Amino acid sequence: MASDPISTPHISLEQWRSLVAVVDAGGYVQAAEALHKSQSSITYAVQRLEHVLDVKVFSMQGRKAVLTPVGQMLYQRARQLLEDSLVMERAAGRASAGWESEIAIAVEVLFPTWLTLGCLDEFGDISPQTRINLYETVIDGGAELLLQGKVDLAILPRIPPGYSGEVLLRGATIVPVAHPDHPLHQLGRELSVRDLRTQRHIVVRDTSVRRSDKIHTVDVAKRWTVTNMATLIGAVSRGYGFAWLATDKIRPELDAGVLRPLPLRGGERLADFYLIFADVEAIGPGVERLAQVFRDRCEGSRGIGPAIME
Repeated sequence: MASDPISTPHISLEQWRSLVAVVDAGGYVQAAEALHKSQSSITYAVQRLEHVLDVKVFSMQGRKAVLTPVGQMLYQRARQLLEDSLVMERAAGRASAGWESEIAIAVEVLFPTWLTLGCLDEFGDISPQTRINLYETVIDGGAELLLQGKVDLAILPRIPPGYSGEVLLRGATIVPVAHPDHPLHQLGRELSVRDLRTQRHIVVRDTSVRRSDKIHTVDVAKRWTVTNMATLIGAVSRGYGFAWLATDKIRPELDAGVLRPLPLRGGERLADFYLIFADVEAIGPGVERLAQVFRDRCEGSRGIGPAIME
């Protein structure tokens, strides 16, 4: 008996991707920015999906659009569909090319930059034809890239739910710092969190789409939120505020005397880092070799990396 032919789907992956982006990003405008598309194209994709399937994905509650029960089911299935399609593409690429032609890795900015670059340089000597796509992430940005299937492995200070990881590096020492002329240093005594609340705190923004602006290290009235570590270090070095940083990121500034650790009671913090594969059942030879390079270089090393973030 002949098998039934596979039916052609009425909804494209791009339409499902638009739906998922609207929910994850929190609106059509944000979804358009995340997918680098126009808002009208995102709106049309979702409306077309509703029309073809004859369902309502969203309902209005006051001025806010929320998922209907059917919409919630479609959203969950769409996320799984997109993840499965990415896994299939990666598997096909590995099967056809042997070693991967490109490897994507997410590394939390807390992880020592010199160590990341050294590992990538060593891997470049081993596999010069493999392109590396490095994402420097903050807070939930790395976990989000794993969930979206955009990276093959990640180095993060926390293991996201649903993943397993191995300890890669222990004990990055993170301390609060400010310019020597900053008012906090002029107090001439051990500081408390209450002292910090009177000053400007400078932090780096969470790189995830669904970041929360309510997540802070210290509850202060004055805060600057910047998008990269270089700007943060530059601002603190010029006396514009204080921040939690690690000596790996600020060794030149410490040696030059433009930054000095604050004498904060209980201010020193430690961070561990974990190596996490996107799919432990489909690890390509290049990804496994790169992971081993990181393991070898981190063995016996004491990590010292950058900032406690927003």
